[in-house]
Order: sequence, then structure tokens, then C-alpha cells
Amino acid sequence: MANQSINPNLRAKRKAHPRKAEDYVAGIVQGNRVVLSKAITLVESTLPKHQALAQDIIEQCLPYAGKARRIGITGSPGVGKSTFIEALGQQLTSLGQQIAILAIDPSSQVSKGSILGDKTRMIELAANERAFVRPSPAGTTLGGVARKTRETIILCEAAGFDTIIIETVGVGQSEIAVHSMVDCFLLLLLPGAGDELQGIKRGIVEMADILCINKADGNRVALAKRARQEYRNALHLFPPKTSGWTPKVLSCSALEKQGIDDLWETVVAYFEQTTTSAYLAQKRAEQSKFWLQETIDAALRDWFMQQPQVAAQLADIEQAVLARKISSFKGADLLLQLALEPK
Repeated sequence: MANQSINPNLRAKRKAHPRKAEDYVAGIVQGNRVVLSKAITLVESTLPKHQALAQDIIEQCLPYAGKARRIGITGSPGVGKSTFIEALGQQLTSLGQQIAILAIDPSSQVSKGSILGDKTRMIELAANERAFVRPSPAGTTLGGVARKTRETIILCEAAGFDTIIIETVGVGQSEIAVHSMVDCFLLLLLPGAGDELQGIKRGIVEMADILCINKADGNRVALAKRARQEYRNALHLFPPKTSGWTPKVLSCSALEKQGIDDLWETVVAYFEQTTTSAYLAQKRAEQSKFWLQETIDAALRDWFMQQPQVAAQLADIEQAVLARKISSFKGADLLLQLALEPK
């Protein structure tokens, strides 16, 4: 009796899980959310056997991908990204769209753990059968953006989603990474948050295709109106975008679901213009080349750190650098010579 399973169906259920890449792909293309979730888990895994299977799945999903609108949404903490995304998601699903939300959750640099609480902040959307909410830990990658988000986009597109929304953590350089994997970049701003033109990095404003003043409700309506006009004036000082698109500044209240429909009409106008001009296709091609180079850089670093001769000397060279006996550049050169010397 002691060796019997509490749930006699558990083993049978495990056997039913996909084992081959073809099985995963078949489930994903059919829109099976459970299979999609398991495939994304493989993508996020660091185990070599999981990574090999994940890459096989991604390769087979490529012919089915590329048709969705990819939208990045960023903004400082407290701007109301989750509430805004839920309001936008409900608007899109009411129009019959299938949407996927990839919410990148901040990871603790101490414990390496994540709260992954986006589903609790998007209660109605998480329960919507037309929506797929997937919180993922940001880990230690650049700017807090999950390294595997781009691969996850491919899987979601193969699953038939019309719109894919990527929410950044809104800190550091995460906006740069997200900008390199989306078609349209939306920046959320707060009304009355001090000096409107100095309260956010110019580089982020330059990346944005659409700026939206959120929380334009109650006694903040006048503040939002003023902020909207100030940003409109400021955008005239920026150089024209290569896309030919003129960034738009809008305001909304995600809490009261006001202005969301106008915002979406602007997003649709952006896609119509950039698709007609062929800019969108060009942008995606450049993004693919960028991620090819990024992947090569990451793979070379992993290979370098795994070399036995590097691992044997790394601590000593680090100590020499800290003791100012050699420069950081000299230390790196010595380690590179060790890695590249004939074995």
C-alpha cells in the first residue's frame, strides 16, 4: 500500500504529455493552451535537453508565425501598465481578437525568485478564453527582459493569436530589448508627475510610436491635458522617424476604460501606414539580424566561461585586476588567449 500512488491517474496523465517536437507543434497550431504553456516552459528552461527540444519546436513553428501584431508597452512603475493592458485586452477580445500577453516579471537579484503576479492583477483578462496571460521571470538578462521572450512570440503566433502584447518591467534598459522585438512601441505616462519633459529619459520618448497619458480621470484630467500638450510640443523637436510615422500623444483612463478605443484606432492606423510603406517588413528583418547577433554573443560568452583553462585562471586574474596589478582589459586578453590556445 505504501508504494501506491495517491492519484492512480497521475501516471496515465504524465504519459499523455507531448514527448516529441512534432506533438508540441501539432498542439500549438491547434490552439491548445496547455501544450503552448509547456512549450514556453521548455523555452525558458536552462536544461540542455529542454533547450534542444525547444529549438526544434521553434523551428517547426516558424512557418506558422509572423502574422500577429506585436506591441510593446512600457512605463515607469505605478503608471498602471497592468490595469491598462487588462482594459486594452478586454477591448480587443470584445472585437473577436485572440490576444497573448507576455508580462515580464521582475526577478530578485538576491533570491533569483519572481512574484509572477500579473495574473492576479489581470483577473478578468486571465479568465477570458480569448486571452492568454503568461508571466515570465526576467532573470538576470539585460534590462530585466526575459531572454527567451522572442522565441515565445514565435510560439504564440503559431498558436494563432492576432495580437501579442509585451509588458516590460519599466526599469533600466528593458525598453531597448523590447523595442527590438515589437512592431509598435507604446509608452505610458503619468499626469502631473513633475516636470513632464524631464521626468523620463529622452531616449525612451524617441523610441515610442505612441505616447499615452494614463490615469486621466478625476482631478487629474486637467493635469493629463496639460501633459499631453507638452509632449506634443516636445515631439516636434525630435528628428522624424524613419518609418514616416508621426508619433501620437493621447490620454486615457484604464480604470474607467475611457479612451481605450481611440488608442486602438491609433494603433491600427500605425500598422496600416507601416505595412503599406513596407517599413514593417524591413523592421522585422533588421530585428531578426539583431537577435542573430545577440544570440551569437551570448553563445560565445557561455562557451568561453565553460573552457576549463579559463575556469582555472579566472579567480586569480580577477584578484590581479582588483589588486590593480593588471588592467581589466589585460585580464580579459589573458583569458581570451587561454580559451583560444590550441589544446
